[in-house]
Amino acid sequence: MSFLKRMKEKLMGGPAKEEPVVEVTEQEVPVQEEEPQKALPEVEATVEEVVEEVKPEPVIEQPKEEPVEEVIEEVKNEVAEVEQPVEQEEQKGWFKSAFSITEKFKTGLSKTRDSFTSKVNDLVARYRTVDEDFFEELEEVLLQADVGFETVMELIEVLRYEVQKKNIKSTDGIQALISEKLVEIYEKAGEDSIELNLQPKGELTVILFVGVNGVGKTTTIGKLAHRLKSEGRSVMLAAGDTFRAGAIDQLQVWGDRVGVEVIKQSEGSDPAAVMYDAVHAAKNRGVDVLICDTAGRLQNKVNLMKELEKVNRIISREVPNAPHEVLLALDATTGQNALVQAQTFKEATNVTGIVLTKLDGTAKGGIVIAIRNKLHIPVKFVGLGEQMDDLQPFDAERYVYGLFADALDEQLEKEELED
Repeated sequence: MSFLKRMKEKLMGGPAKEEPVVEVTEQEVPVQEEEPQKALPEVEATVEEVVEEVKPEPVIEQPKEEPVEEVIEEVKNEVAEVEQPVEQEEQKGWFKSAFSITEKFKTGLSKTRDSFTSKVNDLVARYRTVDEDFFEELEEVLLQADVGFETVMELIEVLRYEVQKKNIKSTDGIQALISEKLVEIYEKAGEDSIELNLQPKGELTVILFVGVNGVGKTTTIGKLAHRLKSEGRSVMLAAGDTFRAGAIDQLQVWGDRVGVEVIKQSEGSDPAAVMYDAVHAAKNRGVDVLICDTAGRLQNKVNLMKELEKVNRIISREVPNAPHEVLLALDATTGQNALVQAQTFKEATNVTGIVLTKLDGTAKGGIVIAIRNKLHIPVKFVGLGEQMDDLQPFDAERYVYGLFADALDEQLEKEELED
């Protein structure tokens, strides 16, 4: 089976995964011949609703100097906007289907695809044969998408080898080959699981969130809390960002929306003290997951790193082997600057995973590959929009499909016609 066919089978799922209807056995088919026809309009309507919902309006980040009241009002408005669509999706059983998740990646990466893929398509149109000039221009296009210098050099070398090995002359279908090799390069960068290291139910899991101010850390915490709660886990939040104006209140807004308790102290309190209280509260209430927010004042680098080290010590002292996850939130729109931030936080704490926010807001989505290949830290979640369920576990094949969707669909159609 070709790479494209394997990708389609995984990403689109079978009919039983795509439709929120009960699977019909072979014996039942003659009796219920008309059932699929009745269900089809409902499924099509659901598809249309999902497609409409994954076209969010951009949310403007509030600057730090804004009055706290305005910051909180903005968060409340943001939370209110995502409430109704999420409930509709959950009720219709569409929330976790393979097809809808793939569509989120496709829609969320539309800006990168419009920029990156259009350039690749122009390149393919101008070069009907694969030669050295083609590779040089492809190299430049990949660099402009923030794929990263080392990754681009590796990819070009692999592509040259494949072209020579398979005696490929035409650029027709080159996007499929690029897609396949990007997935291989990403997966080769490390075998770490993208799954969260959640403890068995009945045992407390502590997740520590780190990242600079303005990357969407608090919003991501709220969305992750919603995701874990929808999976049947009890969740508690700890407001450890005690210095940024409005940070505690912002987290409380999300806690109220998701329906989880927030452990907090007054503004300016010792973050380590907040973590101590939160851990004990979580233990006493039998909570499954404690998600801890932290400060992100990178301009005070030394103080921030000491603070994170202290928070880590308190948590690990109270809960052996905790924190079980240290998730670093990075803003995809900052491009290569995100790599610098990641390296800085990696020096201060044991970062176990990356949450790449605002991937839908950048035309340089190639940063995902650069982060993985350079830092060897798995990207565990990506933000693909402003809806509550637009925080999705990262999947290399869905990501690559999002980059080349139109070209890959066209190539797959050709392969199926040839078969």
